[in-house]
Amino acid sequence: MTTTIEDAFGARQMVRGFLLNNELTDFAFAPRDAAGKPVANRVEPGKRPRSSMSPTLVFDAASGRPLMSAGSPGGALIIHYTAKTLLGTQQWGLSPQQAIALPNFGSTNGPTLLEAQRFPAATVEALKARGHELREMGMTSGLQAIQLGGAGWTGGADPRREGVVLGK
Repeated sequence: MTTTIEDAFGARQMVRGFLLNNELTDFAFAPRDAAGKPVANRVEPGKRPRSSMSPTLVFDAASGRPLMSAGSPGGALIIHYTAKTLLGTQQWGLSPQQAIALPNFGSTNGPTLLEAQRFPAATVEALKARGHELREMGMTSGLQAIQLGGAGWTGGADPRREGVVLGK
């Protein structure tokens, strides 16, 4: 299960044991664009805020059996973090912990984002030579995943943030 309340402790208001969110920041601040046309993500009754939450479940295609669950905090980069973990586990055969620990990277339609101090200088220079505008930054994903394998369920927790894997 995953939820979002935006900032730490959301709106900092608790009602009947639940923290209220402050997701209004995920709506467009201006209801109309420069040409006067309504913005799709404007605040209005009945709308949900834009969010990049991507709780991910992987199932066996033949049996429908659950094979993996993964998710992460991280705002606009959540999808990047989750996709990196899926690629590592499903295509490269890494354990959830190995895939989560890989360096983070991505783009939000701007410069190529690289997790600071995690990429070799040769990689950075090769990207620049190919015309990438780079921005190195902290990318503390907070990924968590659990995957079914031959030895049973194994998990992974992002070493960049709080959380550990526990179990038998």
